[in-house]
Amino acid sequence: MSDTTDLPSPYAPSALDIEGWTCPAPLRDRPRVVMGHGGGGVLSAELVQQIFAPAFGGEVLAQMGDAAVLSLGGARLAFSTDSYVVRPLFFPGGSIGDLAVNGTVNDLAMSGARAAYLSCGFILEEGVELDVVRRVSEALGTAARTAGVEVATGDTKVVEAGHGDGIYLNTAGVGLVPAGVDLRPQRVVPGDVVIVSGAIGLHGVAVMSVREGLEFEVEIESDCAALGGLVDAMLAVTPDLHVLRDPTRGGLAASLNEIAQASGTGVVVREREVPVPPAVANACAILGLDPMYIANEGKLVAFVPREHADAVLEAMRVHPLGADSVIIGEAVEAHPGMVVARTGLGGTRVVDLPIGEQLPRIC
Repeated sequence: MSDTTDLPSPYAPSALDIEGWTCPAPLRDRPRVVMGHGGGGVLSAELVQQIFAPAFGGEVLAQMGDAAVLSLGGARLAFSTDSYVVRPLFFPGGSIGDLAVNGTVNDLAMSGARAAYLSCGFILEEGVELDVVRRVSEALGTAARTAGVEVATGDTKVVEAGHGDGIYLNTAGVGLVPAGVDLRPQRVVPGDVVIVSGAIGLHGVAVMSVREGLEFEVEIESDCAALGGLVDAMLAVTPDLHVLRDPTRGGLAASLNEIAQASGTGVVVREREVPVPPAVANACAILGLDPMYIANEGKLVAFVPREHADAVLEAMRVHPLGADSVIIGEAVEAHPGMVVARTGLGGTRVVDLPIGEQLPRIC
């Protein structure tokens, strides 16, 4: 565990709070927002489908992807926005500033676009130290330069003390989608190969370890990174990738379920092939968590036509962010809309879409 004494008070890790590790599943007809509505699972989907989508409408919004793909002036643009409320602001392997860039850049990359410009909105709590604002801003700027994207516009608001949590960030981004690229879950067909770009669960466990003051034998760092270069390497092999997702909130399980349901195919995952680092597996075993549901911030899952799978996998493994890429399963005709894991003992289990989230406030 790294030293966290440099975390500015009062935004350093809180005392151990076992009851705060999970979000209980609320009654589905509860009339008020609960933490699970922000978890990327069933409650999040219901919030979007029952309130936001009917209120806003529109064919573009109906895409429901990580980024919307728009036609404008003869060009195809990808457009995405995201807000970041991670607690604490600084964690092993990154900060809220890194997340604000990489999260939006990755959402654009999942449509095949290379991000060009970002907007950035700071919501500051009265009383937060200016040095904290400076550190977050520097991290954000460094991450933007690393990702090859320019912060072109922004906004700042301040809320009264006690009405925020130091700093919240919002970023929106735009990028161009190359000709011939069409990444969406509706293109998935039985026989597609499922590839994940590396070890899962690192980000969520890294944030939790700092928040709860936990120490493990091996330090666990967030995988926070911009995936645009890795996606470029994959598209260089073939533009005929079917769908990409970065498994953030809700983890790998949520992404696979969303793809299965949107495509109407089943998904079979070989549980032993899913790359879970020993440190993450041990932490999850102690805390009663499932690595499949823990957020990642520098990984992607791809559904690739079988005839291109070997070449795409080879290209991914050459890239630093895809060196540990592995095939974990395939799309099938059976059990449409459902994800099933084949266990090491030869049995199967259903991998459901989570109701809420195991670890709130991790992005």
